[in-house]
Amino acid sequence: MNFIRFADLCASGKAAGQRVFIRADLNVPQDASCAITEDTRIRASIPCIQMALDAGAAVMVTSHLGRPVEGAFKSTDSLAPVARRLGELMNREVPLVSDWVDGVNVQPGQLVMLENCRLNKGEKKNDEALARKLAALCDIFVHDAFGTAHRAEASTYGIAQYAPVASAGPLLAAEMDAISKALASPRRPLVAIVAGSKVSTKLSILKALAANVDQLIVGGGIANTFMLAAGLNIGKSLAEADLLPEAKAVMDAMKARGAEVPIPTDVVCAKTFAADAPATVKRATEVADDDLILDIGPETTARLAAQLMAAGTIVWNGPVGVFEFEAFSNGTEGIARAIAASSAFSLAGGGDTLAAIAKYGIESQVDYISTGGGAFLEILEGKTLPAFEILQQRAAG
Repeated sequence: MNFIRFADLCASGKAAGQRVFIRADLNVPQDASCAITEDTRIRASIPCIQMALDAGAAVMVTSHLGRPVEGAFKSTDSLAPVARRLGELMNREVPLVSDWVDGVNVQPGQLVMLENCRLNKGEKKNDEALARKLAALCDIFVHDAFGTAHRAEASTYGIAQYAPVASAGPLLAAEMDAISKALASPRRPLVAIVAGSKVSTKLSILKALAANVDQLIVGGGIANTFMLAAGLNIGKSLAEADLLPEAKAVMDAMKARGAEVPIPTDVVCAKTFAADAPATVKRATEVADDDLILDIGPETTARLAAQLMAAGTIVWNGPVGVFEFEAFSNGTEGIARAIAASSAFSLAGGGDTLAAIAKYGIESQVDYISTGGGAFLEILEGKTLPAFEILQQRAAG
């Protein structure tokens, strides 16, 4: 992907003395008293902000927080706690500016935070008049919020259209590089792991990947639906019988390309869905009518691990079993450890995937961990994210 990197603008001196508008993702969790309970996103935003300050820019940073009603400010919508925490982490005062759309007074070397951008009327609909006002505030726009990259809003897309220069901050640039490496120009074989409770929520992802990947590993309730489509009994396991034609179509599409959707040959079953339910390993052909399939078996895990070890690129979204229950976590752990040990370029994303990575302590062995949530899933669907589209357009002139 061709886009302007904010790091390059800073390194070349082009940000010195310029008004820099950073769209960050500071949408942090808070308790009932608005105290921040987890500050990872604030910490992650600091390198971009510090880069701008070190370059001698006049720096404005904003973000959304929660889901406020446009034009109707409530104290719970305020970025005030975020500004305080950012100030603590950066050891400097971070003034919070309200009613900033019509002008901001900020000098080179200064940093201000602009109040919750979703309070501005027209933000979510990407109102052109609002977007032009935002663009007029800056000389350089920096998009550094991948979690919002799938939304065309005034502070993410419109401002990038009209700002004198539109660039990608270090967080967004890293996502763009990783996604390009994994999906646009992957080293083969390309193996994708797509797991979750329902085929219906990831059907478009499965269809998109089926046209591109060499192996499509399915897990969780999705795997149960594919097992059913392959003619296997899955007992009372979670599945979507009405989507069997779609599952068969994905398998046929893969087969036509000489690729495959590996169907489990053994599974781990229980009679009830509970952490203390006795776990039984069974052949996939021997699942009883009252069985619940809660994990892949050791034989299947070993076979899939071997495929992952031989892969050139791995894209991972979702655990392959109920890994929160220890008795049904071996499949996900086996997959995780194989990804960690593989020489393949690995890209992982999704909340449960991140939880599994943390549980097995393999963060440093996965090449790129995406925190984008919905944006990551839309990438897997084959969609072009608005943020990527506009930044590439602006780079092309």
